[in-house]
Amino acid sequence: MGGHQVISIELQPSHSGWRLDRALADAVPTLSRERLKALIRSGALESLASVAVRDPAQKVRGGEVFQLTVPEPTPAHNEAQDIPLRVVFEDEHLLVIDKPAGLVVHPAAGNPDGTLVNALLHHCGGSLSGIGGVARPGIVHRIDKDTSGLLVVAKTDVAHEGLAKQFAAHSIERRYLAIVSGVPKAAEGTVDAPLARSSTNRKKIAIVEGNRGKRAVTHWRRMQILKDSALVECRLDTGRTHQVRVHMASLGHALLGDPVYGRSGKNSREVLKRLNFQRQALHAAELGFTHPVTKNRLSFASGMPADMQELFTALLV
Repeated sequence: MGGHQVISIELQPSHSGWRLDRALADAVPTLSRERLKALIRSGALESLASVAVRDPAQKVRGGEVFQLTVPEPTPAHNEAQDIPLRVVFEDEHLLVIDKPAGLVVHPAAGNPDGTLVNALLHHCGGSLSGIGGVARPGIVHRIDKDTSGLLVVAKTDVAHEGLAKQFAAHSIERRYLAIVSGVPKAAEGTVDAPLARSSTNRKKIAIVEGNRGKRAVTHWRRMQILKDSALVECRLDTGRTHQVRVHMASLGHALLGDPVYGRSGKNSREVLKRLNFQRQALHAAELGFTHPVTKNRLSFASGMPADMQELFTALLV
């Protein structure tokens, strides 16, 4: 066996009646319950009599002592690359990045490297703990390649699990700034329309009927009227792929520069061409969440990036 750590764990009388994986997660806060479950099933947990305990659901009496063998995290397959990052906040559990437009979050077909994950592997060096047993950054949510703005990334299993629960519970605060084509008649509104991958074009997301899609809710507010366009603020209850882009397009106000869902007016097209603005005008401007370990409420803001600010200025009435 390669490098590993052996931890001695003594359960408390107060753990009596708990599931084994829950009691261990309480006793060893650096390991998530999911990770402990996997370790128990692999035979890594032994009683004092050196007998492997393999059932994460078994009830504990309280006061038991176990030995847990935790293997070194296996290295991620992705390559660490020295790509500059704007780090807004960082501690041993997580970091918040202000992502530039053009940077893909995760390696995939067509973008095997040069991504945020590659940059984070270099930036974090040896400070990433094993998320699911792999030394990798925990991508809890994504923003599109050509969307700029704030993104939180987990460095530990526990942070990853805690943030994922907040995203699932829709308790993360997210505010986007978008420049849309045309001027919405209403000052504000809400789009509550389920989204799924389009059945006619796999690269597109579409509003769908019934149970086929996942619920998606966007609250929007018109902030400033511009030439044939408007600056809009969008607050998200959910974080579905392309959510702001599809929901605003469904109102007849697609994002300027959006190559997939956009239909800009003549004046806007001329401005986009003159400025060589070739992305959807969307910026993740605010991000707020509860720190999964310290339980402090954290909130971050990011100003409009230079290219979007230039577009905004050019469209001022």
